[in-house]
Amino acid sequence: MSDENLNPLRKKLENLVTEYQQKNDFTGWFEDIYTDALGNPEQVPWAKMQPHPCLENWVKIANITKKKALVIGCGLGDDSEILAQYKANVTAFDIAPSSIEWCQKRFNNSSVNYLVADLLNLDNSWKNSFEIIFESRTIQALPITIRKEVIEAIATSLKPGGTLLIVTRLRDTEDTIDGPPWPVSEAELSQFSEYGYQEINRIPYIDTNNPSVKQALIEYQRN
Repeated sequence: MSDENLNPLRKKLENLVTEYQQKNDFTGWFEDIYTDALGNPEQVPWAKMQPHPCLENWVKIANITKKKALVIGCGLGDDSEILAQYKANVTAFDIAPSSIEWCQKRFNNSSVNYLVADLLNLDNSWKNSFEIIFESRTIQALPITIRKEVIEAIATSLKPGGTLLIVTRLRDTEDTIDGPPWPVSEAELSQFSEYGYQEINRIPYIDTNNPSVKQALIEYQRN
């Protein structure tokens, strides 16, 4: 996408987030982005139409066959599909119904169980349920004011011994910053340790469209 197209889209996103935050709604704007896109992925700022490269590299060396996997904020489904391709039993959810409809149309023969769900109000049966969780840029898309709740929801969904993969922007300060996105700090990441998580690996990621932005894939194991 050219800068000419990106700037109005970025401005639209920021205006939507502000509008919904004034209503104390931190997630309603996702549906607006998908419905306004009218089937054009170029109007969805985070849609790459391919799996995240870090996840693609990870699945090539991991044994995930028949493991129960969860994709949080699945977007248009590419990350979910590569996990399924490597034989995981995948559940993928997004809060935006239009996102899930889009996934089901794109991958109409998929083995992935695509669902509409709210990360901040997950079914209790999901607690300690999954062996693999993949989260790409969902934490950073939600305000710092609710980060503790967001991390708790993710952390408590993984089985002991399971693997959590996070793709996120990182920030070097604990100061509150403007967003979206709101990159994640080390202190915020340390909250996972409260749920028995240990960081196993951290792989820096460079986005060619934003080479100056600090990003990484972080792999955790829950003890």
